[in-house]
Amino acid sequence: MTIVRTTAKGQVVIPVEVRKKYHIVKGTKVKIEEKNGVIVIKPLLANPVKDAKGLFKAGNSALKVLIEDRQSEAKE
Repeated sequence: MTIVRTTAKGQVVIPVEVRKKYHIVKGTKVKIEEKNGVIVIKPLLANPVKDAKGLFKAGNSALKVLIEDRQSEAKE
């Protein structure tokens, strides 16, 4: 656990180990939420479409399922 201080403007410094682990660099946008009395900081994806590629590789692809569904409907 790392303890940091806030500045007069309410800014905090994210420790270098955390920045490296989550690829937070200058200009990275982060989302700040409050959940049940806890402040949560989440880095946002720089390019959500590109960065999410391959995220759901498990199972059949949506395209394959859709094509099979359409072929099944065409036979009926």
